[in-house]
Amino acid sequence: MQCVRRAAGFCLSLLCFPWISSCSLTTCDNTSFGATTAMGTISFAVAKPDPLATYSLQGDNSPVLDPSIMRQGSTYYAFSTDVYTQNSNDLPIRCSQDLVNWTLCSSVFPAGMPSWVIQKIPGITGLWAPDISCFNGLYHVYFAGSTLGSQQSVIGLATNTTLDPKDPSYKWIDQGEVIESNLGDNFNAIDPTILVDDDGTVWMTYGSAATGIKQRQIDPANGKLFSSYCTCYDLATRPGLVANPIEGPSLIKHGNYYYLFVSMDYCCTSYTSPGAYKQAVGRSTGPHGPFVDETGTPMMNGGGTVLLETDGKWGAPGGGTAYIDKESGQSLIIFHAHNMAQNAAPYQWVKTLNWVNDWPVIGN
Repeated sequence: MQCVRRAAGFCLSLLCFPWISSCSLTTCDNTSFGATTAMGTISFAVAKPDPLATYSLQGDNSPVLDPSIMRQGSTYYAFSTDVYTQNSNDLPIRCSQDLVNWTLCSSVFPAGMPSWVIQKIPGITGLWAPDISCFNGLYHVYFAGSTLGSQQSVIGLATNTTLDPKDPSYKWIDQGEVIESNLGDNFNAIDPTILVDDDGTVWMTYGSAATGIKQRQIDPANGKLFSSYCTCYDLATRPGLVANPIEGPSLIKHGNYYYLFVSMDYCCTSYTSPGAYKQAVGRSTGPHGPFVDETGTPMMNGGGTVLLETDGKWGAPGGGTAYIDKESGQSLIIFHAHNMAQNAAPYQWVKTLNWVNDWPVIGN
């Protein structure tokens, strides 16, 4: 089986006791070496036509939060958070042949949330932010289990040999826990995303609040953390702001640059205020960073160039996943935004990513 891969970069600024021969699935305490805590200022992309001005998707596109996307054959598959769906706890999958017309075609957990997640996370009502990737001959969906405002979180994994629900071999297999966080840890185990780098190494980037976006290496043989490699990478943070509002990472490589997409500011309090969710990006000339925005501000200093923000009609756009189709070369970003004319109902959006002076620009 051939997989259409997502490419991404990774950034090194924190080391996790590299002299230790093994590390726990539960924690990996970081030690900062010279990292600044000065608060940066986000930048805004040069004014262009509003990418949220026209909604062109058709079919089943709401409620959708935190989507990710991948193509197999002629079909695109979009995975999303399930907490607002009618049949919660299943991680719904939507399908499209043209990126415009979408139907609800399957789910990862048709029998409901895995029991181990319920045991780990008391009060959980649904699964968050599934990320689709492909390596070692399998499709991998990494997902998060948590509750709003909590640091008691888990990232889990399910695998399949195909994305096509009509294939006789189609079956998502729960592979269990990948990593967890608890109160007091310096990371939050939510919002996973996968990089399969050019050299075949696999990296999982994740996190929010609790010092921001982190990354760990994945063993491609089993999709879990390397038990003997306890290096932690620190990619981005929002120092000086309440709750360190940054999450939902996505990483791709385009040309000679690595691009780190994140959601900034606050997702769930006000959809149209200046402090509402935004989609932002930074880039690096190498896989180890540092990632900087268009003004040169490091994302470890709070930098980031805003690509999407509320336009009044559509609020709090974010939760985006960037995707480059390696076969066609097409660049996409899939994200959600809230329709303010429909009581802030969250809708799925899919837009092209164009590249201007080696910076991504969201198409109309």
